[in-house]
Amino acid sequence: VEVRGCRIRLRRGGSGAPLLFLHGASGAPVILPFMEKLAQRFEVLVPEHPGYGLSAEPEWLENIHDVAYFYLDFLKQLGLSGVTLVGNSMGGWIAMEIAVRDTSRLNSLVLVSPAGVAAPGARPVDIFLLPPEDMVRSLFYDQKLAEVRLAQPEDIDISLKNRHTTARLAWEPRLHDPHLPRWLHRIDLPTRIIWGREDRILPVGMADELKRLLPHATVHIVERCGHLPHAERPDEFVELVCR
Repeated sequence: VEVRGCRIRLRRGGSGAPLLFLHGASGAPVILPFMEKLAQRFEVLVPEHPGYGLSAEPEWLENIHDVAYFYLDFLKQLGLSGVTLVGNSMGGWIAMEIAVRDTSRLNSLVLVSPAGVAAPGARPVDIFLLPPEDMVRSLFYDQKLAEVRLAQPEDIDISLKNRHTTARLAWEPRLHDPHLPRWLHRIDLPTRIIWGREDRILPVGMADELKRLLPHATVHIVERCGHLPHAERPDEFVELVCR
């Protein structure tokens, strides 16, 4: 689909109320089981952000705010309302940036180990310094799942494109917007924060700071799980979203 002159790749399937899933820094290259499970209850939309995957790299893309405004235009152009907005990691950051600006087309918010906010005493790993293999291993508590991910063929050009765009959006300051906390009170939606207990990318301690800043949020910690609860524990994740 093309929005404001930027053509992006969009996967769309299922039926029911719309659910928009915003991916993290590694992109959304494949259809995962949690997407198919959610599609039994929702119409699921999984776009690749501007600058990621097979989506275009627009000249106007400079910071995370640009992506948030892009998705507000995306929701309007597709005529979506009553949307369950789900974001993981950088996608969770984008989801919060969207919601502090306008919640009129949203029904609820699900933040899955989101970046975007700095928390005292909880320091994220520097993803720009990790070698690619170490990065994959750090995503998962269950290293068998990491081995499966590492065994999949990698498109080097897409991987470099994703890393370049992530650097454009989140290099300085690292993985957060220092202005975002002062506006999170504007999010007047039912909000669920989901975090893996063994997250090695963004420590689970960050959930407490988000709960303090988000007045309508509840927190669910997934045991024996890393940075990707939707991929590592899809059944539990889908139940939490549907609940």
